[in-house]
Amino acid sequence: MNSAMSTLTPIINLQSQKLYYTGVMLSNPSPTEIVRGINVVIGANSSGKSTLGNIIEKGWNFRTNAITSPQGKLSVKKIEFSDIHSLSGMKVEYYQQRYEATMNDEVPTVAEVMGDKIITARWGELTRMFHLTGAEERKINYLSSGELRKLLIINALIEPVDVLILDNPYIGLDAQSREILNEAIDALNLRGITTMLLVANPTDIHPHATQVIPMQNLTILPPLRDFSSIKWVRQSVMHLFDYAVNIAEIPLPPVTDNEPVETVMKITNGTVNYGSRRIIDGIDWEVKDGQCWGLSGPNGSGKSTLLSLICADNPQAYSNDITLFDRRRGSGESIWDIKRRISFVSPEQSLHFHPAGDVATIVAQGLNDTTGVFIPLKPGQKELAEQWLRLLHIEHLGPRSIGTLSGGEKQMVMLARTFIKQPRLMIFDEPLHGLDYARGRAARAIINHFAARSRASQGKYPLSMIFVSHYVEELPECVTYTKTLGKTPCN
Repeated sequence: MNSAMSTLTPIINLQSQKLYYTGVMLSNPSPTEIVRGINVVIGANSSGKSTLGNIIEKGWNFRTNAITSPQGKLSVKKIEFSDIHSLSGMKVEYYQQRYEATMNDEVPTVAEVMGDKIITARWGELTRMFHLTGAEERKINYLSSGELRKLLIINALIEPVDVLILDNPYIGLDAQSREILNEAIDALNLRGITTMLLVANPTDIHPHATQVIPMQNLTILPPLRDFSSIKWVRQSVMHLFDYAVNIAEIPLPPVTDNEPVETVMKITNGTVNYGSRRIIDGIDWEVKDGQCWGLSGPNGSGKSTLLSLICADNPQAYSNDITLFDRRRGSGESIWDIKRRISFVSPEQSLHFHPAGDVATIVAQGLNDTTGVFIPLKPGQKELAEQWLRLLHIEHLGPRSIGTLSGGEKQMVMLARTFIKQPRLMIFDEPLHGLDYARGRAARAIINHFAARSRASQGKYPLSMIFVSHYVEELPECVTYTKTLGKTPCN
């Protein structure tokens, strides 16, 4: 809570009415100040938040940008989820690689990435704080999305900086880790370190924010200051989120799969080990035809690993008792027999997904059951992809490469790629990752429509669903069954 009597001290002044970074221009009608304390920049996807963060970190020497600080030269550091690649100095080549032991010899451990930092007292303090103790010998790509984000935050907090910019810091974190991060930000403020949080959801506004800077359509709006209620601030920025989709325009499934099925997925006494670490220990779970499940659990509890068994991405599926679509796993079916009946999206998949080709082609390839290897498109597939891009109001992204997109834009593309097939089983592993409030609401509306249409079709469009989230409020209304994982003793 801010106080009307508080004195705000500028640490960065953005004086140019136009600010530039790598071909993107932000409008700054009035000089904008970043003040000492906790600055929150909020706006919808593509509003310019990440560009503003990049300008403050790297755009000082651009001839077009008049940026000053009364403190002189500042140490500014910005982190986002994709920074795990630059932190580790490598890229996992494809999503399934982390599940194949023989493909991970060159992937570094946390200790190899962090070097001498792990012997400092600060490392021990932060890993205990974020419940990441004992992660030093784990391969980077064996960490969950939430654990990766914790590692990036720990790395940023170890070394002193003047200004720390966190791009969507809360996504992928469970409720406890969010509270811990808020406490860490408060502690940084007490130590004189200014933070700048780039967020896309009003609930992510830090409860002790010093000022809130709204952004809309690549424009920096006047800041909100001297407020006495964080609830009032969150209500005041809701107008920034006016995105919606026309549910009536959702296409029918391109292929109808209405073969009678009783059990869509069943795992009995499921177990997964990586070396001496047991990730999943004795899990039993059954999803029957037509059921919509919510799956939850703390960071590192094995949710994504469990889903990899179902999606035929993990070789340890063959050593487990798994039934998919009434057929025992390993009884002669091919991987492609399974994948043609499943669509899947996850933060890890998105992180490791960097194919060639334009966005429209990438979305169309969601019909062909492949992740990294593209096959020639069939007639009508790209047209269907373009229909989905229009429905989601991202048709302007169609000709672009996926590497040029912001995190929120990429997530919308990955959702379009998942939605397009509408198969027998749809698996959404934290599908709202990086989406703003309104786009998350629209994605849930589409998912609810799929389920409602399936129920009303009397078996013509059968659908089962698994939706992973840390937060009950994110679950679509169609979810009527829940499964919660806990950490195993060795997890």
